Amino acid sequence: MVPGRSEPVSASARTRFLRRFRLIYLAPVLALLALSAWAFASPMGAAPDDDYHLVSIWCATGDADLCQSTESPKTRMVPQAVLQSSCYAFYSDESAACQSRLDYNSDRLVETNRGNFVGAYPPFYYSVMSNFVGDDVLASVMAMRLFNVVLFVAITAALYVLLPVNRRPALVWGWLITTVPLGLFLLASNNPSGWAVAGVGTAWLALLGYFETPTRARRVALGALFVVAVFMAAGSRGDSALYVVGGIGVAAIIAFENSRRFWTLAILPVAMIAVSAAFFLTSRQTASGISGFSSQDIVVAGTEEAAGAAANLAGFGLLAYNFLNVPSLWAGAFGGWALGWLDTPIPESVTFLALAAFIGVGFVGLSVLNGRKAFVIAAVGFVLWVLPTYVLTQGGDKVGEQVQPRYILPIMVLMGGLLVLQAGKKQFQLGRVQTIGVIIALSVANLVALHMNMRRYITGNDVPGWNLNAGAEWFWTGVPAPMVVWGIGSLAFAGMVTIMARELTRTAAIAVEQRALELTPSA
Repeated sequence: MVPGRSEPVSASARTRFLRRFRLIYLAPVLALLALSAWAFASPMGAAPDDDYHLVSIWCATGDADLCQSTESPKTRMVPQAVLQSSCYAFYSDESAACQSRLDYNSDRLVETNRGNFVGAYPPFYYSVMSNFVGDDVLASVMAMRLFNVVLFVAITAALYVLLPVNRRPALVWGWLITTVPLGLFLLASNNPSGWAVAGVGTAWLALLGYFETPTRARRVALGALFVVAVFMAAGSRGDSALYVVGGIGVAAIIAFENSRRFWTLAILPVAMIAVSAAFFLTSRQTASGISGFSSQDIVVAGTEEAAGAAANLAGFGLLAYNFLNVPSLWAGAFGGWALGWLDTPIPESVTFLALAAFIGVGFVGLSVLNGRKAFVIAAVGFVLWVLPTYVLTQGGDKVGEQVQPRYILPIMVLMGGLLVLQAGKKQFQLGRVQTIGVIIALSVANLVALHMNMRRYITGNDVPGWNLNAGAEWFWTGVPAPMVVWGIGSLAFAGMVTIMARELTRTAAIAVEQRALELTPSA
């Protein structure tokens, strides 16, 4: 080596690096980019009831300059900009330009009953998010969104690494086929429903891995992920506390064995059931599942308008109507319902493509079936149908009122994972054509949905056109142009889906070959 001259990297070193490098390492980065694009795709206050949730976050800081008590325990004095950030809600032809008229630097506080002042929701989510509240309101909101994105990707990536190879398809496909577009919108939002979806969708699979993993180190790590996921679910929404208990039951049924080892390991999930029960029983939101939404005095957007909409149906007629139309709520997760404050319509093509991916992958998963898997799928399907029917009918509401797709999305994510869960020795495996079809369907559905969501806020839906930069009336400052955000987000999502599908196809093929070798008699 000549002094003063750096040694060039040898071709063999580059070759070794390329051999060790796998595309799967890029998947978390692409997932971060894809979800971050969704975070920037909508303004502050864009998710349903975000005025309620943002006010609750600001009041969770305990700072009297940000939230002050009033003579009524049901109201607080809060910053006007936080309360009125959803000024564009319900008017899909209006952009979010109205936010420019809000004074984000004003110390003026206004009184409101829109907040978690009487314990309608668990306080944990608001408490965590309150740590990001700062002097800059918009920066605080975006910091919360990006934290949620990083948290979800980190937990999912860690779970992928820790799970046995045969459980990874349930993790990956379970998320991919159930989150376009509603799940992506919520995961990258300030809404506690994002945590509900992430927590329920993670907890059951982390617990299953915890039961099945033979090594202590992995079991401890999976147990830790399980605990985090339970707190995310139960600490964000009262109904999700119930859902995560159901997920614990599902994992326990699948992994059950009457052994000392199983009963010893079961101590952790039993403890987490107790934690979930505490969140559930102390949340006034749970009363909605008993008496129905319309009978509650909890302030929820749209309650007044929908209160008398079911007057023409009652008794058995209302029950039958709801029972027969509950699938509309399922379709809402795939774009059948509008996003945001139900004011961002999504093209039917998105619903068709996302549903096609779910049904296609799900039916392949049903070919890998045993008794336990069949039982839990039937049980979760029963809950998906009967629970919304009961809640709506009990409250005197029809499908389309009060109960939104986001309320049952955590159960749908659970169902997606169960459909492709490995059962027995037969390997879950998509064919080449099926894999390509699913990649295209999900990528195009995300591309279109992201564009439509951005269009609604940048100019309003009264302005057509593919170029999101043209005539922009609103967008985040200090970030790339809308078309750049849309392009990066769309390409990142497509790349992530392609990489994950390729990896799962490769590992499934290896497993099939190994199984064939085991069955081949030796000479």
